[in-house]
Amino acid sequence: MTQQEPAAAGATEGATAGATEAAGATEAAADWLDGRLSIYAAARNNLRKIFPDHWSFMLGEICLYSFIILILTGIYLTLFFNPSMGEVVYHGSYTPLNGIRMSEAYKSTLDISFDVRGGLLIRQIHHWAAIVFVAAMLVHMMRVFFTGAFRKPREINWLFGFLLLVLAMFEGLMGYSLPDDLLSGTGIRFLEGALLSTPIVGTYITLFLYGGEFPGTDIIPRFYSIHVLLLPGLMLALVLTHICYVWYHKHTQFAGPGRTERNVVGMPFFPVYVAKATGFFFLVFGVITLAAAVASVNPIWAYGPYRPDQVSTDAQPDWYMGMPEGLIRIMPGWEVRAWGHTLELGVFIPLALFGLVLVAIGFYPYLEGWITRDKREHHLLDRPRNRPVRTALGVAWVTEYLILLLAGGNDVVATRFHLSINTITWACRILVLLGPVIAFSVTRRWALGLQRRDRDKVLHGRETGIIKRLPHGEFVETHEQLTPAALHTLTAHEHPEPVALPPAVDGNGVRARTRPLELLRARLSAAYFGPGGQIPWPSTPQHDELTTRQHLAQQAHLAQQAQPAEPADR
Repeated sequence: MTQQEPAAAGATEGATAGATEAAGATEAAADWLDGRLSIYAAARNNLRKIFPDHWSFMLGEICLYSFIILILTGIYLTLFFNPSMGEVVYHGSYTPLNGIRMSEAYKSTLDISFDVRGGLLIRQIHHWAAIVFVAAMLVHMMRVFFTGAFRKPREINWLFGFLLLVLAMFEGLMGYSLPDDLLSGTGIRFLEGALLSTPIVGTYITLFLYGGEFPGTDIIPRFYSIHVLLLPGLMLALVLTHICYVWYHKHTQFAGPGRTERNVVGMPFFPVYVAKATGFFFLVFGVITLAAAVASVNPIWAYGPYRPDQVSTDAQPDWYMGMPEGLIRIMPGWEVRAWGHTLELGVFIPLALFGLVLVAIGFYPYLEGWITRDKREHHLLDRPRNRPVRTALGVAWVTEYLILLLAGGNDVVATRFHLSINTITWACRILVLLGPVIAFSVTRRWALGLQRRDRDKVLHGRETGIIKRLPHGEFVETHEQLTPAALHTLTAHEHPEPVALPPAVDGNGVRARTRPLELLRARLSAAYFGPGGQIPWPSTPQHDELTTRQHLAQQAHLAQQAQPAEPADR
């Protein structure tokens, strides 16, 4: 044993020396890399960056994670998909379609579904991830809209997110069109009609996209190039830019104790946020995989290959294209013929309205900034109730979308509930005009009512349900003071004043001319921040009176507690 000890010690020293030499080489390589990229400084400045902790911020993470899942599953599917419209006769594993003539794109999709190991599951995950991606982006943008997170300095980031949503909608449209099944072929035919209704340039766009008359032989290969190369590249650039802007401007946060426009209260990026984000990614991946495994989506084998002379009875687009579909279905079939040309107003007007709605959503931050003349940076979020007009506008848009989504499936509603499709169409026409107005009015009044309730809480405190009698005989309910955190949450928001019109007469007694834009700005500002847009804080006399009444009630309560109890009857 004593003779082996020096040998063991020598081996240990040799291993230690080797490890030290390897560590030195690694450190030298890291120093060489840091001398050119400044990795240490970047890590020291960014790994401890603070992120606020709120459940609504996870919506943006769902968008990012579902986009990553889309990229991973899309790469796998491109290995087996054949984007060709060349006709073949199917002889494969799916017996009901044996001997049927179809395109190579449809055949390769069937092969992925039934012959490639795990192919059907990957297809389902890809489709479900696309649905979750668009849905999460829409809900995420609604959260940003209702809380005012789009204000300076984040207007450009809102625009990037809006462009990402629009690209995702068209990316999904082209993606589900690639299998060349009967349902997707009907959607491509719908797209062709929409493009042809565009005056002057519609025929040229159709020629460039379809390569000739519908359906042609080039539409699937061209959609494939756009779907897997052009749009994903643009979307990836927008996603990275969006994240960089969030990182640079720091994350928004809700008002609370210790939170100001100049700080962020939360957890460090590393290791807390990284650990939570990693776990949440696998959770999102697992939920999407579970949905793909138990809920079939887009079963192309049930539709069959596309044929121009056939249309599915209940052909419906994906839900995110329900707005243009509903607009077209409720629009009367108006046509204008002049100078040898036909203008399809029944298709062009709905598509133009859809485009105007998208433009209004994209540029709303600039519109609100112009109305309010607010040039300050905002890092604290608004409570939706404290901006009733903005909240009402958002609810009105959601109501409009839901009505149009119902109108886009008027044939399905008619067949399922045995109703007249004309009755449903006319009902949707009426609702699409009245529904948003009613939703706007109800939401605005609801938000104002919640503001009044918050003001009463600040003044009175929390209701206890205990009724006391004042010395002069009046009965009042005692209240408890709010906690400092709750009081701060209720009083942290601002009460902007409406933009005032310039004086009608200048200093020389000459009548001043008011420009129409200034007049419009003043009226919109009054609608946002006037009596119908916010509840003013109570005046000083009102506050003093309420405080005095509360003090008297508290004194009466203390006096009653101080009185000796009466002896019990024997």
